[in-house]
Amino acid sequence: MANDSRNTPVWFITGCSTGFGQALARLIVARGWRLVATARDKARVADLAEGAPDRVLTLDLDVGRSEQVEAAVAAANERFGRIDVLVNNAGYGYQSSIEEGIEADIRAQFDANVFGLFAVTRAVLPLMRAQRSGHIINITSVAGLIGFPGSGYYAASKHAVEGFSDALSAEVKPLGIAVTCVEPGPFRTDWAGRSLHQTPSKIADYQDTAAKRMTSTAEGSGKQAGDPVRAGEAMIALTQTATPPRHLPLGAWGFDAVVADRKERLKAIEAVRDISLGTDFPKD
Repeated sequence: MANDSRNTPVWFITGCSTGFGQALARLIVARGWRLVATARDKARVADLAEGAPDRVLTLDLDVGRSEQVEAAVAAANERFGRIDVLVNNAGYGYQSSIEEGIEADIRAQFDANVFGLFAVTRAVLPLMRAQRSGHIINITSVAGLIGFPGSGYYAASKHAVEGFSDALSAEVKPLGIAVTCVEPGPFRTDWAGRSLHQTPSKIADYQDTAAKRMTSTAEGSGKQAGDPVRAGEAMIALTQTATPPRHLPLGAWGFDAVVADRKERLKAIEAVRDISLGTDFPKD
């Protein structure tokens, strides 16, 4: 297996201890591919290397710590000499009404979801540029395309990653590097139980909007239609296509919500066409 694995792709995945990262990492190992599995505490992903120490490297990585980011990418390059697929999965959710959001919690979420992702991407890009190949998969959310009540700050962090990914794709596509944002809807990853922080809304005016949605998120945990293993298989499949998509909404609910929102948004923009065009200087 050691010799056979030399030409297999190298995946670098952040946040492998739970959820999508864990499900995807196990699929990569099962395929006999090479994997850099990271977590804040690598002991939590040690099982991924059992039986495959030659092709699985486990590393401590808090994406909010720049020195760990640089060290992890350097260790991956030293072991495998390349990174073919980067999956920026590490992050978490934060829910509150906009008015009641707590500054420290908002900034902490952005450090993980946004600035940590930026740092890992910057560290990996020199390797992919030298290879003239690679695929960067950023796990965002349906909330990266649609803002829901109670999730304004989470949506803002994921919208930031979507905008970043648009610009990144334009810069690296000529270099043979693909960029895809994976936008899950509700999936059975126990996200609400382990990766969601909330500031409960105490303002009566938000009880039917932000507070209601926060309650429904908690109550729906464990009942979501989305299967994280199938999500992992979908991510693997998109890396095998000749022209990977820029967006991949996951799950029927998420797909339908995104399509409906994009159609409604286009309709609303087209409705203000005359106002929009009327702001240019008159043509001679």
